[in-house]
Amino acid sequence: MKVAVLGSGNGAHAAAFEWARAGHDVYMFDFPQFDKSIGAIAEAGGITSHGEMEGFEKIAYAGTDIEKVIRGAAVVIAVGPAYSTEPFGKACAPYIEDGQLYVVMPTSCMGAVTFKHALGLAIDDGRITMAETSTLPYAVRITGPAMIEVYNRLPAGNLLSALPKERIDEVYEILHTAHPGLEKAKSVFQTTLQNANPVIHPAITTVNAALIERTHGDFFFYTEGVTQAGGNLMEALDKERMALGRALGLTIEADPEISIRQGYLSEPNYVSGYTDAPGFEGIKAQHSLDYRYYNEDIGYSMVFWVSLAERLGVEVPLMRSMICVVSAIMKRDYLAEAPRTLDKIGLAGYTAEDLKKL
Repeated sequence: MKVAVLGSGNGAHAAAFEWARAGHDVYMFDFPQFDKSIGAIAEAGGITSHGEMEGFEKIAYAGTDIEKVIRGAAVVIAVGPAYSTEPFGKACAPYIEDGQLYVVMPTSCMGAVTFKHALGLAIDDGRITMAETSTLPYAVRITGPAMIEVYNRLPAGNLLSALPKERIDEVYEILHTAHPGLEKAKSVFQTTLQNANPVIHPAITTVNAALIERTHGDFFFYTEGVTQAGGNLMEALDKERMALGRALGLTIEADPEISIRQGYLSEPNYVSGYTDAPGFEGIKAQHSLDYRYYNEDIGYSMVFWVSLAERLGVEVPLMRSMICVVSAIMKRDYLAEAPRTLDKIGLAGYTAEDLKKL
């Protein structure tokens, strides 16, 4: 089977390696501005992985020719941050074929709906199937040209949803062969809200802002960066996230609890769970505050959560405060920028009851 992987970052490397290891012909695409990363894979002829996935796997093609990658692909997996979803969708639009399965991995923030909207298709258009996962199937970092270290390959707890949602069984049957940690979700809102990055990353970053600026990230983000203050902040944000789920009739697991099943944490605690987490060991902090832990997790996801809260009539005062504080720190107005809201992803006319049906 031909599998297309869009992106050339940490997760894209791992996903391409995984699908090639499963015996599929993997074609990789990224935009020309990332030609160094995608070019390294082309030059090496494949990807080398260490850690929980070991070995070298050949990649059939790695480059910037999107048509070559999409044509004839049975499965297309977009792996990247939230701000890559729409560009990937628009790039694929001229080449989509009936019956293809497109997967946004991870959702980041309503990735499946955003991607389909970028393709120019209505949400109920059944010519293709969209899917998304709540998180990446790996904790992984690029360690050299066409080389990765996989710290954690999730054994469970990675939720999978589909559009139309009636196709979840067939999507699961295709994807779980390469990603055994997948579990069926009830809707795209469950996968989106179960992604806890906006709970974790901004909180830890904010309580460690001075240390990040002073050391340029020369410390371990989780094992050294989480203290009681950060744990308290994460827990409070998590409660608001779970309240959004309840308003949609969904159960959203507390992050320390699902993180145990995912292989990240060994105990369900917002402090010691992270400082002693086997799945986070060795992961350093970011070099700068100007990073996806703010720009994606606040600018996209948390801003979207607030727009969702408004539609559902749920109070999320801490999320609003967090956005304002981070906006002040970064001298940006994330609420005004708002690249992803219900209206902007094609859900302007949807009532709370309509959203529950997605």
